[in-house]
Amino acid sequence: MSSTIKVGIIGANARGGWAGEAHVPAVQALAGLSLAAVATNRQETADEAAHTFGADKGYASGTALIADPDIDLVTVATRVPDHRVLVLQALAAGKHVYSEWPLGRGSLEADDMARAAATAGVCHAVGLQLRGSPAIRAACAHLASGALGRLLSLSALSTTAGFGPNVPAQFAYLEDPDSFANLVTIQGAHTLDLLAFLSGGPAGLTALGSRQFPEVGVGEDQRMQRRRTFDHLLVQGRTASGTPFSMEVAGGRGADTPFSLDVIAEKGVLRLEGGAPRGLQSGRLRLLVNGDLVRVDEAELSNLPDSAVNVAGIYAALRDDILNGSVGAPSFGHAAELTRMMEAVLRSSTDGSSVQADEWQV
Repeated sequence: MSSTIKVGIIGANARGGWAGEAHVPAVQALAGLSLAAVATNRQETADEAAHTFGADKGYASGTALIADPDIDLVTVATRVPDHRVLVLQALAAGKHVYSEWPLGRGSLEADDMARAAATAGVCHAVGLQLRGSPAIRAACAHLASGALGRLLSLSALSTTAGFGPNVPAQFAYLEDPDSFANLVTIQGAHTLDLLAFLSGGPAGLTALGSRQFPEVGVGEDQRMQRRRTFDHLLVQGRTASGTPFSMEVAGGRGADTPFSLDVIAEKGVLRLEGGAPRGLQSGRLRLLVNGDLVRVDEAELSNLPDSAVNVAGIYAALRDDILNGSVGAPSFGHAAELTRMMEAVLRSSTDGSSVQADEWQV
């Protein structure tokens, strides 16, 4: 393979969507990556996407893109129920893989893909893009320096415009618990993974899921149906080092979708803040220490739009893993563990039980 990694993105549509909004500009902006192909579910839309995004090729299916011998790295940015088949095909073809989060529809699928990735011996990453955020990496470095001393508590508020009372037709599948794509497993998982990244992960937790909008209108005709997933989540627990943490995750907050996370320590307060309609994971965050804004060096990510900066951070880590043999991107193994953790959160939300780390750690 040459020093330029040829990327094929499955799910990049010129008419909208997360792949076009975040993945395409991330790949286009980073040295060492080139957008070689895109795939949708029809040749007409694939050709349109290839023309719009400047890709060399457009394919009418993900399977066809995966079969292209020129593609080095396959991005699976489709609906969660489609992930397993495409990821396993890409791994079997010897491709490096970037899969969006959630990796699969629950731990059985996630564990299956993690095992396949380990056997394939290729580089892989899951779209837990907050781990690629420049502000969050700077926050981790500041905490690791010991400048703030021992951590006393962590608390987060994480909101999104999604999962409110009105559900666009293209997002109707998110209302099906079996898709494993809902407020808890998306927004909740990104938020809890961030807390774990900063503090080492929970040793145990309890959760409370609620339905603030028990009846939702789906599609343009606003067909009413009963909501079967949670649109509000409270979690509290302790980290492995004993630090208490709490978080509130709320859907249906309209255009005003704030995010804040406060780390209280012996010698001060570290704060991350920002937010975006899609959720904190899709926006540029700010870092403050003791109330003062910290200038974060974003390096090669500095000219990216807010929606793409964190995704680009993961691509940069995966690029370096491929070219240098490093292990910097969040792996499928990590994704499988987080999937089990979120299943434990759902169990706790349902029955009120306290769940412990040995329920999600292998």
